This record gives sequence, C-alpha cells and structure tokens, in this order.
Amino acid sequence: MEILVEIADHVATITLNRPDKLNAWTAQMGREVREAMLAADADDNVRVVLITGAGRGFCAGADMSLLTDIVQSGLDAATSPASRRAPVPEIEKPVIAAVNGHAVGLGLAVALFADIRIAAESAKFGTAFAKRGLVAEFGLAWMLPRLVGLGNAMEMLLSARLVDAVEARQIGLASRILPDGAFAEAARAYAVELAAGVSPRSTRVIKKQVASALCQTLDEAFGLSEKEMFASLGCEDFREGVAHFMEKRAPRFTGR
Repeated sequence: MEILVEIADHVATITLNRPDKLNAWTAQMGREVREAMLAADADDNVRVVLITGAGRGFCAGADMSLLTDIVQSGLDAATSPASRRAPVPEIEKPVIAAVNGHAVGLGLAVALFADIRIAAESAKFGTAFAKRGLVAEFGLAWMLPRLVGLGNAMEMLLSARLVDAVEARQIGLASRILPDGAFAEAARAYAVELAAGVSPRSTRVIKKQVASALCQTLDEAFGLSEKEMFASLGCEDFREGVAHFMEKRAPRFTGR
C-alpha cells in the first residue's frame, strides 16, 4: 500500500505514504487513491474527504521512474487509458487538500482537483512541466486560470517556478495558511468542523451547481438555483437547519 486511509468523525483521511520520495506519484498510488476516494464517496458515514501527504511533502509530482520508463520504452504507458484519467476522481462529497509541503507537477494537479486547498506555512506549489519538456497536463490549462487568473496561471506555467504559501493565498491558489507545527491537527479539525456543521445534501448539490455554472449562462445558472432551492425546501436537512438554529444547538444533519 502506498497510501493510508482513516475514517473518523465523518472524515475520510487519505494520506499519500511515500515520505522518503516526497510522496512522488506512482501508478499504484494513483489506483489506490482512486479506489479510496470512490469508496469514501459511496460510504454514508463519510461526509468529507481530506487528502494529504506523509512526512515533509504533499506530492512532489510523478515518480521519475515513470518518466524514465517512457523515455526508454516509448509512449505505450503514457497513452494507456489509465494514464489519461484525472489524478483523483470527481466525487460528490467535499474534498480538502491539506498541502503540507511541496505540491509540484502532478502533485499540483492533485491539489487543484480538490474543492478546498489548505496550505502549511512551508508549502510550495509549482507546475514543473516546462522544466521537463512537457506541457500543462490533467486539464491545468483550464483549471489554473480559473483559480488564479490568466496572468498568474501563465506565469506559473511558463516559468515553472515554485510559489510559496503566502503568494498562493494571495492569488487564490490556497484558501488559508496554517502553522507547520500543528498543521495536520488543524487541517483535520477544519475537515471535522465542515463534516459536522453543514448539510451533506447541500454540499453535494452546491458542488454540482458550481460545476454546471462553469458552462452555463447567468440565466441558466439562476434557473438551476431556483429549481434546487425549491427541492431543498422539502428536505430533512432544511428542516434541521432551521430547527438547530432556533433551538441554539449543534446540527444533526442526515444528508436527506
């Protein structure tokens, strides 16, 4: 196993576990992450997925042995159906990337496919592709400009330089910065708070709304929001959302 999986407090924590290699991505790791995330999405006990790295790195990119094999053996591995998948699957539940160190190349793509990115003070983000004679893979040419703006995305992609946590926060790449010393605990506490404090049904629908809105007109997005809001008014989580506020207690959402 190249990952660790722990489920507690409605949070599935997936830890990339090759710390001696800064969690460089392998084909095996990719399969294990995909399986773990799909299992978490199907598990009614899981409301939030947290992905992070063991040791000093989040994910330093593709293991160089993968690239070396392509150089030596040709393009068969690079053009296989498995290699064309996104590094992590799209799932209905909120995904948080707790970036505890370097997130570079394919590692950056893993972080970008999360819904929320939390950075440790020592975290570094970079594209790396231009330094390897490669191009913006895994849809980064589409994703990165939408997160950080066209100018910032072009500069990151063309220079392949590393961006520190402070700059990542400034340009919108990271949602917040947490201290190194208590990073794992603080990131997990944020995930647990999200799992307990908001409606699982709401987060599921909101993710669909945002994904749809990227390809919709304002009128279309407005129409979808009206349809989904009307559906929400008949749900258990709406009734619980009003009840816990009025009764001044912690919510007990069911996701229905």
